[in-house]
Amino acid sequence: MTAIGITTSVPSPARAATAAARRATRLRLTVRGRRVLAALAALPVVVALSAAVLGGGAALASRDGGAPAGSFQTVTVAPGDSLWTIAEEVAPDRDPRDVVDDIVRLNALDDVVVQAGQSLAIPAEYDGGR
Repeated sequence: MTAIGITTSVPSPARAATAAARRATRLRLTVRGRRVLAALAALPVVVALSAAVLGGGAALASRDGGAPAGSFQTVTVAPGDSLWTIAEEVAPDRDPRDVVDDIVRLNALDDVVVQAGQSLAIPAEYDGGR
């Protein structure tokens, strides 16, 4: 026995409606539409960059604030002195590296080179011998 199948070439109404819906919903963007879409996509980036630029280092410490009076003592640098020798004199029982770091931070120094006659603030926690 042989089975014969019959197929129709006419699509069902549901398939015809689906195919028509696919063709009808195709989105076409004009050049202006693409530009608007690109601008909207870039807007969060522009806002974030603007905030970063306008904030521009607000979180950085300023050198204007300074330490409160009484939280440090003042030392004048003698000829031949370095921060290391000053640190050893004002805190002989402490690690000089930590003391030098505290002095640099308190005085907002750019480097560890000091000049004779320069006045330095020494943290009051060091009961130095100077």
